[in-house]
Amino acid sequence: MAGTDATESGLSCVKCGKPAHLQCPKCVELKLPREGAAFCTQDCFKASWSSHKSVHLKAKLSSVGASNPWELNIASPSDGWLYCIRKGQSRTAQIPHFDWTGPLRPYPISKKRVIPAGIELPDWAVDGTPKIEPISDLQHVVEIKTPEQIERMRETSRIAREVLDAAARVVRPGVTTDEIDAVVHEATIAAGAYPSPLNYHFFPKSCCTSVNEVICHGIPDGRKLEDGDIVNIDVTVYYKGVHGEVLYLIPLLRGLYAVDNIDYIFVLGDLNETYFVGNVDEASLQLVKCTYECLEKAIAIVKPGVRFREIGEIINRHATMAGLSVVKSYCGHGIGELFHCAPNIPHYARNKTVGVMKAGQTFTIEPMINTGVWRDRMWPDGWTAVTADGKRSAQFEHTLLVTETGVEVLTGRLPTSPKVFPWLSS
Repeated sequence: MAGTDATESGLSCVKCGKPAHLQCPKCVELKLPREGAAFCTQDCFKASWSSHKSVHLKAKLSSVGASNPWELNIASPSDGWLYCIRKGQSRTAQIPHFDWTGPLRPYPISKKRVIPAGIELPDWAVDGTPKIEPISDLQHVVEIKTPEQIERMRETSRIAREVLDAAARVVRPGVTTDEIDAVVHEATIAAGAYPSPLNYHFFPKSCCTSVNEVICHGIPDGRKLEDGDIVNIDVTVYYKGVHGEVLYLIPLLRGLYAVDNIDYIFVLGDLNETYFVGNVDEASLQLVKCTYECLEKAIAIVKPGVRFREIGEIINRHATMAGLSVVKSYCGHGIGELFHCAPNIPHYARNKTVGVMKAGQTFTIEPMINTGVWRDRMWPDGWTAVTADGKRSAQFEHTLLVTETGVEVLTGRLPTSPKVFPWLSS
């Protein structure tokens, strides 16, 4: 490709401002403006890499939002939409018989979405069965992450946050939860990651969408969201991190250099939020706000030396003071190179979880708070947990890192995250 020398074209180094004659190869591949991709030396490029690489992800997610490619990845109603049963392992053309607890009903689901070549797969992706996770020692021992693992988790958690934000932007009346799943799927693979829920123990979709009385693990389907609904979107991504990155710049307007000496590990980032669909009633607004506050209050006590069981005490106290109840059947969990591992993090009071927090541990806190009773029922699909009395439920989740002095919220909201919670804008 023909071109001019960088110094003659007046480009300056993104890092130091000196005349630049090298450019980031990924920016070239994504056809991003040269002004933001120019560097004077390899050292400046390496020093900028941790912040500069976020430009690549934003560009990929921006292209997803601009062209709406998920519309091409949604099966038409005549293309095999069926009801899910037997924990995702079977389908049926008839709605299953069940003593439904509330007004919500399952709708048919679309076919399994395709993962393109080049995306690294977790060990459950093909046959639905995790192999490493169930037998790992980390089911019983809480891992202290290495600095390299922590950096990979920061990167993966940021991708998960960007994906959830992309999904949040399309929540509105008339949108199906299957369309939300398609946004999550496309945004995840655009970032070079795998949507962890997909085929995990045969779960049929790329995220969980839990509407109204659904507590958790709702399966995205053909139902259109209605004005006044609330919907929780739960996202987890499985991403290829890099040990000992050897990053090479390319001369401006010339060919790529090789990249070698790379050793891969895989880590996960997990988070969820509950969103309002149109105009919701006051009870739903207060339920979601209280659930958000439960998570924030729990995060505030995380630091070395605190007992894991204290998290449940904090959450239970705040929820019960608001006249709400805390789900006991599902809990937070350790996370890293495994989707679920030690420690278990119950959200209710007087739980029996043992152990104390130590710097380097990573886990989720994800309280599920109900308007009515805390008990749950399972739909015939084997995944969808609903409130036993049919009243509404809300949930929020973050992936956390215990630091030497407190806590780092790895999946925290970004300045670019959509402004959807009124109590955060006041």
